[in-house]
Amino acid sequence: MKKRIPRILLAATGSGSGKTTVSCALLSVLRDNGKNPAAFKTGPDYIDPMFHRKALGLPSCNLDLFLCSEENVRRLFAENSRENGISVIEGVMGLYDGRSFTDDSCSANHLSLVLDAPVILILDVKGMSLSAEAILHGFVHFRKNRIRGVIFNRCSERMYPYYCQMAEKEGLIPCGYLPVLPDASLESRHLGLITADEVNGLREKLDLLSKTAAGTLDLEAIDRLAKEAPEKDWPEPFPAVSDPNGPIIAIARDKAFCFYYEENLRLLEKFGAKLIEFSPLNDRKLPENIDGLWLGGGYPEEYAKVLSENKEMLTSVRSAVLSGLPTIAECGGFLYLLKQIAGRDGQFFPMAGVFETEAQMTKKLQHFGYAVLTAQKDNLFCKKGGEIPIHEFHYSASTDDGNDFISVKGSRQRLTGHATKSLYAGYPHLHLYGNPDFASSFIQHCREWKEKRQ
Repeated sequence: MKKRIPRILLAATGSGSGKTTVSCALLSVLRDNGKNPAAFKTGPDYIDPMFHRKALGLPSCNLDLFLCSEENVRRLFAENSRENGISVIEGVMGLYDGRSFTDDSCSANHLSLVLDAPVILILDVKGMSLSAEAILHGFVHFRKNRIRGVIFNRCSERMYPYYCQMAEKEGLIPCGYLPVLPDASLESRHLGLITADEVNGLREKLDLLSKTAAGTLDLEAIDRLAKEAPEKDWPEPFPAVSDPNGPIIAIARDKAFCFYYEENLRLLEKFGAKLIEFSPLNDRKLPENIDGLWLGGGYPEEYAKVLSENKEMLTSVRSAVLSGLPTIAECGGFLYLLKQIAGRDGQFFPMAGVFETEAQMTKKLQHFGYAVLTAQKDNLFCKKGGEIPIHEFHYSASTDDGNDFISVKGSRQRLTGHATKSLYAGYPHLHLYGNPDFASSFIQHCREWKEKRQ
C-alpha cells in the first residue's frame, strides 16, 4: 500500500516539557482550520490519547515499538492516518529515552526513524536564555535523528526572535512558540495526568490553546515539514471478518475503567466481534446476552467505595466470570475481581470476590515497565508457550498476582497472571497487535460461549 502521508513527530527534551499541551494546541488549531489531522501517541501511555480524542473528537492510536513489531506499528500508523490530513505523533519522555540508559530503542527517536517522520523538538525555555542553544546543539548532534524544527514552549513574544536565531544556527526551522498559559494547565495524579473526562473546563482550555496557537505557531512551516515526509510502502490492514452473528463483548467504560488501547477494541471488531459498553460505577448489572467481557485498567482505587456499594453489579460480574464467560481483566479490572481492595486512604472495600485476594496502594511503582509473558499452560489466549509483550504501570500490590505466565524483564523473571480457558486476569496490560492470535483466540472462545448460550 504505497502512499504519501504528511506527518510529524512532536518530541521533547524530557518529561514535563509540554508535549501534551503543545500536541493538543496543534491538533486543535489544525482541526479548527480544516486540516483533517490524525493523532498518535508514542509508547504505552493511555491518558494522552484521551486528550487527543477530546481535542479532535476522534480516536488516537498508540504506536509502541516494544508492544508491537515494527511492521505492525507501520500498519497501525497507515491505517489510522487520514486522507488529505496531517498525522501528528506525540513523543514520549525525551526524544532519545527508550528501554534503557544505553540505547534509544523504543524511543520517540526510534519511532521517527521507523516511520521516516520529521521531528519537531519542543523546548521549554522558561528560566533559560543561551542555554537553549546548548540543548539544541546537543540534541541535533547526539546521534542519528530526524530533527527538522523546533517549537519553544513557555516562551514570550519578546524573546522568540532570539530563540529563532539559535534554532537557525543549528540548521533547524523555527515553528513558533507557546507562551505561559496558566488557564490551560492540566492537572496530574499518581499515574500521570488526570484523565480528560476529569478536567474541569477542558473544552475551554482546548479552545484557549487553539486560539493562542493560531497566533503563535507557524502553521505553514509545520505543514511544509509534514509534507517533506517521504512516500512509503505501508503494510496492508488486517482483513476484516464479516460476521453478522458475531459474539457480543461487553467493555467496562467509565471513570474507574478507562484505560484501553482503542486499536485493541477495533481489532476485536475487525475480527468479527460486536462491542457494547457498560459502567460498573453506574449500571446495576452486566448487559444482557453477552458472550465476552473486558474489564480494562483505570482507577478503581479512586472509586472503591462507589464500586463496592454497587453490589448488584459485583454479583452480576462474579456470577458471569465464575460461570465461564470469556473475560479479560487487566490491572484495574484485575483489582475489581479481587475479594477487597484499599483506596488511597488505606480503607478496604469489598469487590467481586472472584479471587480470594486483596490489594492495596503502595508509595512506589510496582514491577514497572516492559516485559514478555510466556504462558505456562493452555488458556483463553493461547497454548502453553504462547508469548506476548506487555507493559505494567501500577502503584497497587496484591497478595496473589497469579502464576500462569512467566514475566521476563531483562535478567529478572517472575510468575504473574491468572489464566484459564475462560479468563485472563492480572496486572500486565496487553496490546493485541503484539500477538494478534491472542485476539483471535479470545473471540473464538466468545463464539463458543455464544453457541452454548443459544
